[in-house]
Amino acid sequence: MLKKERYKHFLDYFTQNFPEPETELHYSSPYELLVAVILSAQCTDKRVNMVTPKLFERFPDPESLAASNTEEVFTYIRSISYPNNKAKHLVGMARMLVEQFHSEVPSTVEDLQKMPGVGRKTANVIASVIFSMPAMAVDTHVFRVSRRLGLVPMTAKTPLAVERELVTHIPKHLIHKAHHWLILHGRYVCTARNPQCFQCPLSPFCRYFEKNVKIDVFHS
Repeated sequence: MLKKERYKHFLDYFTQNFPEPETELHYSSPYELLVAVILSAQCTDKRVNMVTPKLFERFPDPESLAASNTEEVFTYIRSISYPNNKAKHLVGMARMLVEQFHSEVPSTVEDLQKMPGVGRKTANVIASVIFSMPAMAVDTHVFRVSRRLGLVPMTAKTPLAVERELVTHIPKHLIHKAHHWLILHGRYVCTARNPQCFQCPLSPFCRYFEKNVKIDVFHS
């Protein structure tokens, strides 16, 4: 099957069945989402959502977080992965947000990446979710699912290579949605271990299914 056909099937399925996907992180402002995404690095959204209510109660805005310190922030996020580094990043991010961006979360990937703890993936998430910009954040789920489906070649071995491939073939107005489609599909169906291929609606046009699962069934 041609790559163009795979993209068409992928986009058709999700636009029809999940037209308005959303992040599973809980937030009520761009600032809160930025904090949550920084915390979510190598950590589950579920765990982050358990921690952020008390964190946001104590630090409801960039100013309050900027006025705090690493030690205090650590006490609120100690159950998150890498709490020491993330506490430093959060305080540094908040101070830069207040001092350089007038407490407003910037809309460009370039400006977002200037802040501590904000790499390209985090910046793309904010640009995509908050500002609906055509930015594709590539996490482990997006990386795995897009390669398995055949949306990107197996030679795309870095997140940046996968990102460039996806944004080239997905219409701009759907990129911010496709980001969620790939993440949620990877989280609940196309899991890293034991993907649910026989329950997956994308199997008919999935390269992984064609090359691995069908063969295994045939030989079993």
